Amino acid sequence: MMNANDNKSIIILGPAHPLRGGLAAFNERLSRELIKQGHQVTIYTFSLQYPSFLFPGKTQYADSASPNDLNIKVVVNSINPFNWIKIGREIKKNQPDVLMIRFWLPFMGPCLGTIARIVKRNKQTKIIGVLDNVIPHEHRIGDKWFTNYFIKPVDRFIAMSQQVIKDLRTFTDKPCTYILHPIYDHYGDLLKKEDACNYLQIDNSFHYLLFFGFIRNYKGLDILLKALADERIKARNIKLIIAGEFYEDSSSYHQLINENNLEDKIILATDYIADEEVKYYFSAADLIVQPYRSATQSGISQIAYHFEIPMIVTNVGGLPEMVPNGKVGYVVDVNSTSIADAILAFYDENKSIQFSAGIKEEKKKYSWDTFANAISH
Repeated sequence: MMNANDNKSIIILGPAHPLRGGLAAFNERLSRELIKQGHQVTIYTFSLQYPSFLFPGKTQYADSASPNDLNIKVVVNSINPFNWIKIGREIKKNQPDVLMIRFWLPFMGPCLGTIARIVKRNKQTKIIGVLDNVIPHEHRIGDKWFTNYFIKPVDRFIAMSQQVIKDLRTFTDKPCTYILHPIYDHYGDLLKKEDACNYLQIDNSFHYLLFFGFIRNYKGLDILLKALADERIKARNIKLIIAGEFYEDSSSYHQLINENNLEDKIILATDYIADEEVKYYFSAADLIVQPYRSATQSGISQIAYHFEIPMIVTNVGGLPEMVPNGKVGYVVDVNSTSIADAILAFYDENKSIQFSAGIKEEKKKYSWDTFANAISH
């Protein structure tokens, strides 16, 4: 039981409602856990997160109403230095015990680093950086400088994969705690496959693979499409659901589908998937496939853990840390043949029950309470 004297004032600086996506969902879920522990929590989120050239999706904003159980201030402008100074001074004056800053993209370095420098002057607030990426999947000029600018004023870091810690060590030796990415548990309960398929208006007599999340080159959807074109897969009663928005030109993917005559094997749901619909896609799937070319950790794996759906992941970044090979799914090489082999092994060896049991055991490690404690202590 937490002593009242242990209660802290905590500000989270990062995406939250009205912004959508995994980072916002994470910060909101973490806030609820900290509040549950007795802390006072405020989220400072972005009134402008990305200029349009950095956001290839259709919209950055959620359709849902603002959560009424969280104190969210929509005030940070990522490209306005005068705003950074104003926000920094405001947080500095409020003197929170902890300022937790979410860092996932070098572009955010100047904004977040400036705010951190100003807050640090109060000599009271501990600044914690929660790192999704240190070295980005897609490189741009200035990445190293922007990242270093953010890192310098931070007191300590939390990383959710060993790969991120390794990347951080190319910049600094400051303390960094390794904590597994908690499970996304706010998407509702697993449904019967038949009910999920009825909702999605798809035939429940097929076996379904699921590729979930926004689509960019590093996520390897093209590799998965080539695996699906394997004649051994084509001969099976297997289809692939692609559920997520294209964050790049979709023409090369459609060309692969057409060239390999996969039209009847693919179900395209290539709009943003709202939180309330996530359960239908995962409940319809036998297997989640993440054919990534590069990775740190993955929120998709944590949704799969919540719904207890087995996974195939490639042997990159932190994915093997999250998906023990042969216990909750398969870790494979980054090529279409290895992915096709794993898909066939899953069905031929009837691994669903075994892997689901492994997931029930493995998911116990992924605790929001553990993550919240690392922020507040």
